[in-house]
Amino acid sequence: MRLLSKLPLKWLYGIGGAFAWFAQKVMHYRERVIMVNLARCFPEKKYWELDPIADAYYKHLGDIVAEAIWFGGSDYERIKKQKICRMTNPEVLNEAFNSSPSVVILNSHCGNWEILGGFCVYNEGQPAPYTVDNLCVVYKKLSNEVMDEVFKQNRTYCVPGFKGLVEASSFLRTALKNKDEKKIYISNSDQYPYVGRFFVGDFLNQPTYGMTGVVGVAHKMKMSVLAMKMVHKERGSYELTFVNLCNDASQHDPEDIVKMYYAELEKEINETPHNWLWSHKRWK
Repeated sequence: MRLLSKLPLKWLYGIGGAFAWFAQKVMHYRERVIMVNLARCFPEKKYWELDPIADAYYKHLGDIVAEAIWFGGSDYERIKKQKICRMTNPEVLNEAFNSSPSVVILNSHCGNWEILGGFCVYNEGQPAPYTVDNLCVVYKKLSNEVMDEVFKQNRTYCVPGFKGLVEASSFLRTALKNKDEKKIYISNSDQYPYVGRFFVGDFLNQPTYGMTGVVGVAHKMKMSVLAMKMVHKERGSYELTFVNLCNDASQHDPEDIVKMYYAELEKEINETPHNWLWSHKRWK
């Protein structure tokens, strides 16, 4: 894998394209899950209108694989040169960081979450009040310990010795430990909620449950909360856009903040439907 990661990204896209074709045409990878999700979320569309979205999704899935492999062998300089991702409004994050004890960023499975280890260079050299030492990425540990370690190393290769990976189950403990330090906590927040769930309402035309999770901690510790959109502009190009949901979470009901996040996520998915993780069993 490490040897593959040293190949140019355009070569890896060829490998990713082959993977996508095999997954769709031979394995029919989660085909039923994808089509059922699309049909239920876009009831106004005919099946023949959903097929192009599914095709684009499989292609995007291949690109995610290619970019993840490439990222696992890239340092900051290689990432800067490639310009794979850029922030459109870094001033929103900068202001939140300067004015709050810490910041929680609610991310989603849009774009390519596997390349967020390069977060601190995606502002394209603009002055920022934070460094990689302020960054924490909340993740859910995989059940397979070997694969869990492989993914952790791949996500943090560009930052040797990175200490900011935080397992979701220990987020509260980590936040309390860091209460006297400014941190930026990035958390994928669109998964199916197995614990502490509440009814969000209709999301993509589906009755949907969410979880307060990291937002509940932000509420207790008076943190700012941002939503982060990761839009796939074209192959090899993503844009990160921040939306300020609140400056002080203690002044809001955590459930209301999560509902605002889902409203922003729905708009993002409607704008670029192929960009979300349709193979995930979000509604159970």
